[in-house]
Amino acid sequence: MTMAFIPEITSLHTAAQAELAARLRHKIDTKTKPLGALGQLETVALRLGLVQNTLSPALRDPRVYVFAGDHGIAHEGVSAYPQDVSWQMVMNFLAGGAAVNALARAVGMSVRVVDAGVNHDFANAPGLIHAKVAPGTANSAEQPAMTAAQCDAALAQGRALMHQAAEDGCNVVAFGEMGIANTSAASLLLHKLAGVPLDVAVGRGTGVDDAGLARKREVLARAAARTGALTDGVEALREYGGFEIAMMAGAMLGAAERRMVVLVDGFIASSALLAARHIAPAVLDYCVFAHRSAEAGHAAMLQAVGGEPLLALDLRLGEGTGAVLAWPLVKAAAAFLNEMASFESAGVAGKEG
Repeated sequence: MTMAFIPEITSLHTAAQAELAARLRHKIDTKTKPLGALGQLETVALRLGLVQNTLSPALRDPRVYVFAGDHGIAHEGVSAYPQDVSWQMVMNFLAGGAAVNALARAVGMSVRVVDAGVNHDFANAPGLIHAKVAPGTANSAEQPAMTAAQCDAALAQGRALMHQAAEDGCNVVAFGEMGIANTSAASLLLHKLAGVPLDVAVGRGTGVDDAGLARKREVLARAAARTGALTDGVEALREYGGFEIAMMAGAMLGAAERRMVVLVDGFIASSALLAARHIAPAVLDYCVFAHRSAEAGHAAMLQAVGGEPLLALDLRLGEGTGAVLAWPLVKAAAAFLNEMASFESAGVAGKEG
């Protein structure tokens, strides 16, 4: 593994954390409800307390970062949309007109848009975070998607963005993405890092027809044949990732370093987490899995990272939309942990009377 930085992530599976976990479980279990009655909200509440190392977690300045990048493999005809859609959607995000903008407004999250590597000159587009590594990756069906230096730069810039967000006071973050053909990159990462067969890993993405799906599978099989099995997250990103995926992976690592709660979106974002997990396994301790998407390989991706999603709404849009929709549930988990009465404080008899 070669990297511009070595992640320094505190594992949440230490003796001290086990003691805190026991205290959190006691606090959750003695609320005025039957044991386990709030289901996955209880699991989320426990995770929040462990991440923040407290019995009373506080969630501040929730943000969704949308990373955008272009892919050389798009020129193989693996998407139903032309590559220009990537930069056009970036402008839509900046104008507040995309799905993630509307949903984020509805739930009280702010949207940050990052040019990780779009094949377009945005000049001084207002509000855009300029972090372009290069104007799109190489065609991974023929050669590595990026150089080692480019991969390191993407990882490091994602990390730096999260360290700055933490300095700003943000402690809960979601990640979304935009990049024509990035389902192809995610499928290849799933295939290589988790050993999932391409027939399972490859789906219709933006909605290719049967002929398009057959074409996509043929192209990805050719790409996969370039390398053997990969167990190194950085190498896998370099060979098959996108700049937006690598930057998301770096951001996830950086967020975990700063003990931020990471809301994991769909198929593409999960592929970034899969790579990040191979770099620093403790990153998983900081994640809340928002949803299971309708993209073919996402269930296998969740299984590979041990993710238990909060929602299943048949989404397949990306942009961070699923993570944004899960934010009210995460906020609710903190609320019940902090505000709900215990049997003792409310004077309510428990199960044993």
